[in-house]
Amino acid sequence: MKRSAIAVSLFVAVAMVAVACGATSGSGTRPLEVGAVYPLSGPDRAAGLDELRGVRLAAELVDEQGGIRGRPVRLDPIDTPTSDAVPSAIATLHRRGVQVVLGSNSSEISADAGQLATRDGMVFWETGAVGEMSGDATGDLAFKVAPSGLVLGSAGIAFIADEMASRLHRTSGDLRFAVVNVTDRYGSAVAEGALREIARRHLHLVGRFRYPPTALPTPSLVSRIAAARPDVLFVASYIPDGVALNRELARQHVPLLANIGTSSSYCMPGFGDRLGSIAVGSFATDKPDGESLNADGLTPGGRSLLRRAMGEFQGRFGHEMSAPALAGFSAAWALFHDVMPRAASRSAPSIAAAALRVHLPMGTLPNGSGLEFTAPGTTHPGSNLRALSVIWEWVGVRHRAVVWPPRYATSSIRTIPLAV
Repeated sequence: MKRSAIAVSLFVAVAMVAVACGATSGSGTRPLEVGAVYPLSGPDRAAGLDELRGVRLAAELVDEQGGIRGRPVRLDPIDTPTSDAVPSAIATLHRRGVQVVLGSNSSEISADAGQLATRDGMVFWETGAVGEMSGDATGDLAFKVAPSGLVLGSAGIAFIADEMASRLHRTSGDLRFAVVNVTDRYGSAVAEGALREIARRHLHLVGRFRYPPTALPTPSLVSRIAAARPDVLFVASYIPDGVALNRELARQHVPLLANIGTSSSYCMPGFGDRLGSIAVGSFATDKPDGESLNADGLTPGGRSLLRRAMGEFQGRFGHEMSAPALAGFSAAWALFHDVMPRAASRSAPSIAAAALRVHLPMGTLPNGSGLEFTAPGTTHPGSNLRALSVIWEWVGVRHRAVVWPPRYATSSIRTIPLAV
C-alpha cells in the first residue's frame, strides 16, 4: 500500500510538471498581439504603407532573434485612411485585448488614435507623425518616438541663425523672418516651433501667414509675403501647396536669401521632381531616410542594423527605404527590441513603465535617434528627447542631401543662390 501511494504521488507530480511545462511552452510561443493604425488607402497611402512596412520588418527581425521573451510579434494592422476611421479601428483593437497600438505617419490620425487608445488603457506608440498629440493623450501611456513639429520648427530656425547667417554675410539679428503654415495639427505644430525659436532668439519676425488645408490662395498670399520683405521664409505645408507656393514665389520674383520648409513637402522627392531648378538651394528640416544618412554617425550596432534593414527593404519592395519606412522601423525596433522585453508583464502600464526606464544613446537606432522619454507631468510628456531631426538641402536639380548636423551629413552645405 505504501509503495502504491508513492507511485500515485509520483504520477500526480509528474503530471503536474508536464501540465506546467505545457502551459509555459504554450504561453511562450503564443504571439504578442500589437495593433497598428496607418492609412493604407486614400491620399496618404504611399507614406502609410511604407511606415507600416518598416514596422513589420522590425517585428520580423526581432522574431528572428527569438521574439520578445520567446514570443513572436503578431501585427494587427487596420487601415485608417482618415481620422474618421480611427474610432472604429481603436475600438476593434481594444475588443481584441491589444495592449499596444503603433501609428501613424499622419498627424491628424495620430492625434485621434492616441487620445482614444490611451483612454481605453492601451499604450500608443507614435512612430512618425510630427503634430502634437491631443492633451488627453499625453499622460502615462502615450509616447512620441519621432521628433515633434515643435522640434522640427525650432531646428529649422536655429540652423538658419547659427549656420546660414554668416554664409549669407549677415548676422542672425539682421535677418527678416516670415512663417507660412497650413492650419492643421502638423502645420500649426511646426510653425509654433519656428515662432518660439524666433522669439527665444529675439529675431525679427516680419509676418505670420496661415491658410486652411482646403485652399491655398497662392497669388494673393505670395503678394502679402513679398510686401513683408522677408530674407528668410519658413514654410510648413504639403507637397501640392509647397510646390504652388514656390512656383508663385519664382513668378513674382520674391528675393529670398533662404527658403526652408518641413517634412510633408520640402524634403519629399516629389517636391524636387515637380519644381526642378526652382527647388535648388532650398532647405528642409525633417527626419532622414535610409540612403541619405551618413552611417558613420551611428553606433556600430545602429550601423549594422541600418544596413540590414535597408537591404531587406530594398529586396522586398524594390525601392529605397524612405523616411516614413525608416521612422517606422526605428520606432518599432525600439519598442520590440528594447522596451517590451524589459516590461514586467505584457500589460500596458508595465510596458509604459519600461519605456520610461530605457535610455538609448544617439545613433543607437538606425535613423540616428536614441531614446529617452520625458516623464508624465512635464510640458510634453512622452516626447523623445533623443529624436533626431536633420537639415536637407536641394543641392541640385532633383538631388537632395542631408547637410546638417555634420555627424550625419552626406554633403556639405552649398549656399546656392535661390532661383526665385
